[in-house]
Amino acid sequence: MSEAVTRTVTTPPGLLASLDPLLREWLPRQRWFAGKGRPVTGFDLVAATELLPAGGKLGLYHLLVRAHQPLQPGHVGHEQPGDCYQLFIGVREALPPRLAPALIGHVSRGPLAGRTVYEALHDTRPADLLLEALRTQARIGGLRFERDPRQEIRPGLVPRLMTAEQSNSSVVYGDTFILKLMRRVVPGINPDLELPLALAREGCPRVPPPTAWLVADAEDTAGPSHTAEPYVLGVLQPFVQGATDGWELALRELAKGEDFAAEARAVGRATAEVHTALARALPTVTLGHVQMRALVDGMTERLEAAVHAVPALRPYAEDLRSAYTALDDLASEGRTWTAQRVHGDLHLGQCLRSPAGIWSLIDFEGEPARPLAERRMPQPAVRDVAGMLRSFDYAARTTDPPQPDWATHCRAAYCAGYAEAAGRDPRTEPVLLRAYETDKAVYEAVYEARHRPDWLPVPMAALHRLASADPT
Repeated sequence: MSEAVTRTVTTPPGLLASLDPLLREWLPRQRWFAGKGRPVTGFDLVAATELLPAGGKLGLYHLLVRAHQPLQPGHVGHEQPGDCYQLFIGVREALPPRLAPALIGHVSRGPLAGRTVYEALHDTRPADLLLEALRTQARIGGLRFERDPRQEIRPGLVPRLMTAEQSNSSVVYGDTFILKLMRRVVPGINPDLELPLALAREGCPRVPPPTAWLVADAEDTAGPSHTAEPYVLGVLQPFVQGATDGWELALRELAKGEDFAAEARAVGRATAEVHTALARALPTVTLGHVQMRALVDGMTERLEAAVHAVPALRPYAEDLRSAYTALDDLASEGRTWTAQRVHGDLHLGQCLRSPAGIWSLIDFEGEPARPLAERRMPQPAVRDVAGMLRSFDYAARTTDPPQPDWATHCRAAYCAGYAEAAGRDPRTEPVLLRAYETDKAVYEAVYEARHRPDWLPVPMAALHRLASADPT
């Protein structure tokens, strides 16, 4: 194993001020920027690390910046410290044509005046530097590049930036590793590292084990918690070469008129194996009436807010509310449930099928918009099941005409596969499953109404079904 490389670095004063006007324009255009619809009015620098000296032909800065935005659109003057983002800023005299899409802008003042800055992950040299730092367990300024010493990282693997990401960025190295870099970051233990490490200790083959990871020690005095907890910034894992994600595969089979039930059953088994391993690896808790009342209250509040936001929900509101009151009634009668760590945002796109037909689960960070503490809370495993069932519905309604029978068969096969591996069928908990499916579909209705109105009929069809279901 290579010796760890430790290097102290200094960053020039005025660096963020010189980048500020360019970042205000560039950052909101990125797919992973969470504050869409509100202008960026300024930045706080959480941490800055010079990875390559900016005075040379190629410079590289790693920045953690907190964006200031108005509380609401059109309310400039009521700014607050917002989300913290991880940036990789390359510095050159001029960009070669191959890097033109990565342009951030030309700096007019400050320590980088006269230079061109760009999104460095598009560039081979900065991507190479990240892998080498992980391989050698480097420490550069406040950045710690850590790794599992039992896994080999060969040098010289050719990097390429993936372009299909939404909330993060990923670099593939020679079809051997994939480095997922979080963009919107919060201090604390990220479940996208925590849970795969726990599953690796359990020997669960359904999740690629972390090979290395990037952590930053930064005291974020502008953040809401004023905490000095480290930030988990990236995770390197084995790349499943030739894999197809479940969403793409399902749509392909739908287009050909092929049955997907066998694959759905296999995904159910994979989900159950992951849940079983997580329950062994990490503590579980029992949810009684007090805990379930809090859960039901949260679901009810989200429904009430959704009804105000999406008028089409109003005719269904009372019947949908019964999905939650039925669960509360069971809890008041003394019924209890087990909660454990779960995936938290499971759908077909988070499942990979290898060329050998083996299914894996990826992306364990949960819903990125939710607070980290909430994402790390134990929850009933049926939450993940409900997410998958909703995903089959979505796939079935991408066709013209929709194929609800296809979804019904897949949903049944998925639950049967889950039962084979877990020893219990999620359908034997109809009240709990209905409550979680309803909560998920309500969330989907709000999202689609705001962002993709043409897709609103997808969750509305599910809500019509769930509103008509027997509460017991």
